[in-house]
Amino acid sequence: MPTTKYRINVSVPKDVEMALQRLAKRDDVPCASKALELIKTALELEEDQVWNRLALKRDTKKAKFVSHQKVWE
Repeated sequence: MPTTKYRINVSVPKDVEMALQRLAKRDDVPCASKALELIKTALELEEDQVWNRLALKRDTKKAKFVSHQKVWE
């Protein structure tokens, strides 16, 4: 039966393979599951960096601050 998940093939160097295998074994999960978990974590970190860059651009001495309550009115 075909899967609904998007599949990718990734070639990794030997050191990454070994690290991935060790982590998967430590957590008692398949390598593919561990790789997916690590990819999700990396994507969250990337997103955080994007939001941080945006916040740093907006955080100037002339920035106008609005109270939390005012924003949600």
